[in-house]
Amino acid sequence: MRRIGNALAGFSTRWIPDAFVFAIALTVAVYLLALGLTDHGPVALVDDWYAGFWGLLEFAMQMSLVLVTGYALASSPPARRGIRALARLPRGPRSAYALTTLGATLLGIVHWGLGLIAGALLAVEVARSCRERGIKVHFPLLAAGGYTGLMVWHSGLSGSAPLLVNTPGHFLEDQIGVVPLTETLFQPFNLVFLAVMIVGAPLLVLGMHPRAEEAEEIAEEDGDDGDDGDARDTAAREGAGQGGPRPAEPVRRAPAERLMHSRIPVYTVVLAGLVYLVPELVRSGIVGMDLNLLNFTFLMLGLALHGTLAGYAAAAAEGARNASSVIVQFPFYAGIMGIMEHSGLLAAVAEWFVSFSTPFTYPFWALMSACLVNLAVPSGGGQWAVQGPIVLSATQQLGLDTGVGVMAVAMGDQLTNGVQPFWALPLLALTRLRAGAVLGYSAVVMAFAITVAALCITFLS
Repeated sequence: MRRIGNALAGFSTRWIPDAFVFAIALTVAVYLLALGLTDHGPVALVDDWYAGFWGLLEFAMQMSLVLVTGYALASSPPARRGIRALARLPRGPRSAYALTTLGATLLGIVHWGLGLIAGALLAVEVARSCRERGIKVHFPLLAAGGYTGLMVWHSGLSGSAPLLVNTPGHFLEDQIGVVPLTETLFQPFNLVFLAVMIVGAPLLVLGMHPRAEEAEEIAEEDGDDGDDGDARDTAAREGAGQGGPRPAEPVRRAPAERLMHSRIPVYTVVLAGLVYLVPELVRSGIVGMDLNLLNFTFLMLGLALHGTLAGYAAAAAEGARNASSVIVQFPFYAGIMGIMEHSGLLAAVAEWFVSFSTPFTYPFWALMSACLVNLAVPSGGGQWAVQGPIVLSATQQLGLDTGVGVMAVAMGDQLTNGVQPFWALPLLALTRLRAGAVLGYSAVVMAFAITVAALCITFLS
C-alpha cells in the first residue's frame, strides 16, 4: 500500500497541475466533449458557458464564508488550545494519520462544512505537533487524511439530495413525492458503506506512510504562526485575555478604537444570535443545518471565543487571504455546469448508461455515471438538480426504489471528490500544499471507497 500511495502521489505531484489550471483544463475538455457529442456549435457552447458562469455566486459567497468563519473560529485562543491538545495525542506517525483521518471522516458524516474545515486544520495542527516532538510524519498524507470527510459527506446528515427530496415542495415532488430519510440515508447499504469507511479509511491512510527519510514535514513558516509573533493570535490574546505577554498598549485609545477592543459589541451581537440560533437548532437539529445556518453558527461562536471585534477581524482577514483561490475558481466550475446542462451533454451521458443497464446493474451504473459527472459538476446540489431527474426517470422505468436512485447520485457525487480539486481548495489554501501533493493519496482512498460503495449499492439495495 505504501508503494501504491507513493507512486500515485509522485505521479500526481508531477503531472496534476495547480487547481486553477485544472479548472481551466477541465473547461476546455468539457467544451470539446460537448462539441463532439451534442448539436451545439462552437459559439453556442460559449453562450452555454457564459449562461452558467455566474450561476454559483451565492454558493461561492457561502463557501468563502465557510472558510473565513471556520478559520476564524478555529484560530480563536480556546479553539486553538483544544485542537492542539487533540493534536498532541498521537505518539507516532501511524496514530497521527489515524486520528486525522478518523476525525475528518466522522465530522464529514455530521456536516460537510465541519469535515472540510476542521479536517484541514486538524491535519495542520497534528503536523505541527509531531514536528515539535520529533515525530516524522508526511504532511501531504496527513492532509489527504483530513480530506476524507468530503468522500462520505453526501451519505451523511448534510447530504443535499436526500435532504432535498425529504423536504415538502422540492422541485421533483410531482414526480416522486416526498422521500423520507429512512429510504435514503438510513438504507442498510448506505450505513454499511459509512461503517466500512470509518474503519477502513484510517487504516488505508496509515498504511501509506512512507519511510522516515522520505517524509515531507510541514514547512517551518507554516508551523510558526502560533502564540508568538502572529498578528492574528496577538490580536486575539489582546481581546480575549488569553495567556502570553501582552503587547504594549497606548495609554489612551480613541472611542472608535476602544469599541474594537471592547467586549460589549461582541456580547450584544452574540446574544442576539443566540436568540435565533437556539430555537432553530432545537427545532431542526444538525440535519436541518444549511450553509447559511452553518456560517451563522461559525460566526457567532467565533465572535464569542475571540471576545473582541479586533481579535475576530484579524483572524477573519487571515482566513480571507486563504479564500482568494476559492473565490476566483467558482465561476469557472459554474461555467462547466452551464455547458453540461444547456448543451444536453449531461443528459447524453446519463442516457448512455441507461441504454445498457438492467434493474440489477442500474444502481451500479448510476453510481458510476454520478462519479463521472461530479468531475465536471462538483456541486452536490447542482449535480442533483441536473442529473437527479434523469436518474429518477430511469429508476422508475426499471421498477427500482426511488431512494436507491437518490443515493446512487449522492454516493457517486462524493466519491470522485478524491481527485477533484474543487472541494479541496479550502484544504489546499489552509495547508499551502499543491493539489498534486494531496490528490495522489486521496485517489487511493477514493478507489477503496468506490469499490465499497459499488458492492453495497449493488448487493445490499
